Amino acid sequence: MSEPNIVYETRLAHSEADLRAAQRLRYEVFVEELGGNGPLVDHAERLERDEFDDVYDHLLLIDRTRPEGEHVVGAYRLLPPEGAAAFGRYYCDSEYDLEPLKKTARKMLELGRSCVLPEHRGGAAMLMLWNGLADYILGREIELLFGVASFHGTDIGALRQPLAWLHHHHLAPPELRARARAEHFQPMDLLPAAGLDRRAAMAGMPNLIKAYLRLGGFVGEGAFIDRPFNTTDVLLLMDTQAMSQKHRSFYTRRVEGKETEGRD
Repeated sequence: MSEPNIVYETRLAHSEADLRAAQRLRYEVFVEELGGNGPLVDHAERLERDEFDDVYDHLLLIDRTRPEGEHVVGAYRLLPPEGAAAFGRYYCDSEYDLEPLKKTARKMLELGRSCVLPEHRGGAAMLMLWNGLADYILGREIELLFGVASFHGTDIGALRQPLAWLHHHHLAPPELRARARAEHFQPMDLLPAAGLDRRAAMAGMPNLIKAYLRLGGFVGEGAFIDRPFNTTDVLLLMDTQAMSQKHRSFYTRRVEGKETEGRD
C-alpha cells in the first residue's frame, strides 16, 4: 500500500528522462519481478523497451517525493489511431488478427505495458492512474479500447479455470472477435461451462483483467503464448459506448472536473 505522505500526479511523458524512468519501472516489474525478456531489453541499464516506445504516448503515475529518474511508479502505453497509422501497425498485430476491429472504422486506442511498483498497488495510486486514462480517452473521443493483458507464466494447466471462464462468459461479440495468431494460438475452452468454479477462476485472474471485466470488457478468441516474455496473453476489448451507466457517469464526472471518490 502507498504511504500517506506520497504526492501523486498523472501526466503524459514529455522528455527522454520521463521515458527512461518508465522503461526502468517496466524492467523492475516485467523483467525482475515476472521473469520476462525481449530483444531490446537493456539489462546493463535495467530498461525494458521495444521498437514501439517512440510512437506511443506514455501515461505516467509520478511520485513527486522520489528523485528524478525514479519518479515514475506507474505507467500505461497508449497508441491512438494516428500513431498506429504512422508506424504501420499496432503492437497487438503480432499476436492477434485485428481485422474485425479495423473494419468497424471506429476510433480505437491500444493500451499496453500497464504496470505499477508493488508498494504503490492499490488505493490512491491505481485510482489516479485510471483517472488519467479516463481523461485521455474522453479527451480524444475514443470509442474502442483494446490491448493484451497477461497471465504470468505459460503453464496452461494452471490457467484452465480463468481462461475457460473468460471464453464462456466474456467472449467478444462476433463483429469484434479478434483471434490469436495461429502459430501461437491457445484454445481457452479448456473446461466445459458446467465444470467451472467461479471462485477458482477469479482467484487466478489478474487484477487488471478483472478491472476491465467490471467495466463491461470482453476478450478475443484464443490466448497467445508469449514464451520470451513468460506470459499467456489475452486480448481485452471494451466498447466505451456500451459501457454501463455507472461507469459512464464516472468518466463524465472526470471530464467535467468534479470530484470522484467511488471505485469498483
